[in-house]
Amino acid sequence: MQTLRPAPASFLVPPAPQLLRTAPPPAPRANAAALAAASHGWFPSPHRACRRRRRVTRSASSGASATVASVDDAKKDVLIALSQIIDPDFGTDIVSCGFIKDLEVSEALEEVSFRLELTTPACPIKDEFEQKANEVVAALPWVKKVDVTMSAQPAQPVYGGELPEGLQKISNIIAVSSCKGGVGKSTVAVNLAYTLAGMGARVGIFDADVFGPSLPTMVSPENRLLVMNPESKYILPTEYLGVKMVSFGFAGQGRAIMRGPMVSGVINQLLTTTDWGELDYLVIDMPPGTGDIHLTLCQVAPLTAAVIVTTPQKLAFIDVAKGVRMFSKLKVPCVAVVENMCYFDADGKRYYPFGQGSGTQVVQQFGIPHLFDLPIRPTLSASGDTGIPEVVADPQGDVANTFQNLGACVVQQCAKIRQQVSTAVSYDRSIKAIRVKVPDSDEEFLLHPATVRRNDRSAQSVDEWTGEQKVQYSDIPDDIEPEEIRPMGNYAVSITWPDGFSQIAPYDQLEMLERLVEAPSPAAASAVASS
Repeated sequence: MQTLRPAPASFLVPPAPQLLRTAPPPAPRANAAALAAASHGWFPSPHRACRRRRRVTRSASSGASATVASVDDAKKDVLIALSQIIDPDFGTDIVSCGFIKDLEVSEALEEVSFRLELTTPACPIKDEFEQKANEVVAALPWVKKVDVTMSAQPAQPVYGGELPEGLQKISNIIAVSSCKGGVGKSTVAVNLAYTLAGMGARVGIFDADVFGPSLPTMVSPENRLLVMNPESKYILPTEYLGVKMVSFGFAGQGRAIMRGPMVSGVINQLLTTTDWGELDYLVIDMPPGTGDIHLTLCQVAPLTAAVIVTTPQKLAFIDVAKGVRMFSKLKVPCVAVVENMCYFDADGKRYYPFGQGSGTQVVQQFGIPHLFDLPIRPTLSASGDTGIPEVVADPQGDVANTFQNLGACVVQQCAKIRQQVSTAVSYDRSIKAIRVKVPDSDEEFLLHPATVRRNDRSAQSVDEWTGEQKVQYSDIPDDIEPEEIRPMGNYAVSITWPDGFSQIAPYDQLEMLERLVEAPSPAAASAVASS
């Protein structure tokens, strides 16, 4: 049994935002609000935000003579130069990340063109990536012209299971939750969604509160009724300022009066039978509590991450703590805490009328590293009643700046989560072993494929009533190899074997199996069997 122990890398804390390997420190990084305002303004065309060209031309007299002998050598030079640029979220260079696409060098060995494909069009440092890519390639002595096209990966979920058709083109699903009513959760959800849209992403909002939907009051779309496509039988979301949205309040029913099972069915139908199209982020405004609706949403939709909203009062913290524990059990990482109604400024002083510490307590107790404070501001409250989100009404204000920082945090954390989940379990054919590095772990370990297959605990391998093993040890050949390994949300992988069997392997079970292999004992075997 081999255990690899790479340098620790936190599941949530980002590495230092250094873009170049060079010794001098990089230029000060602009804040997210400045980057978004300088690059896009509000609500750019998704295509314009995703694909943008920048050309750098050097005069013939300013550059040295060509020092490469062929196009292939020139391409190697370009890739070596680009490998100086480090993605601060992944901690590796953009060439190793696979961001460089369509690299071309002219036959005269003077012009270079390539596409820089980022993980999301809302990347808060995409302008810095573009600038550095131009600089390092233009610095090559034989290059006279550089043409860089910025783009983003197509919207698609990491989830490897069978998703409802309406969710198959959504990259990230973000739950905004508090488990406590009246803390400003809907305000945060709506303003976060429009902030992500302002950063260049394709965004949707799903109002999951059937009993008291807030979305119809907080936005002002021209079409305030959901309609169904008569051919596809899918719901067409309404739209406001480029953001798609669905709410029970747009279904012509107002607020619902119904029992729990009916509510879960309505939520399931509204979410999964909507034609969302391609979305980079779907923000779900969760209802208060930790009941049937929350479990339904977590089961139906592969949530990428959660943002927790609270207020300074102790009572709010008690309910928020329940929500954080719920997400923890469902393997949904909480990436940020927003403490609403924290303070107000008057007479040159800052006042905290409801006390301090609820948000900090959530961060400290549950290890959520990102905390954002929102003030008591009449305009923020009024924006929820006028139908124009605050970040749209005042995109340069302090509240908008806080949401820009929150949006940048969500974008970066989702990108890291997707990268960690997509590479958590893989098969190394060179050593014929399954590599496992669970997202919230600092260690990587190896498992033999036959060991993983023989320890499947599904009903196809073990009798659910008697516990009798259906698949015997000798039924699985020692040289078996998996055909495909795909993520299943944030908690497991789906492994397809040559005999057609599809095994669901939770991370917890793989970790227990590794401990069993390292130190086999009756107690360990019993623990794995009961998991």
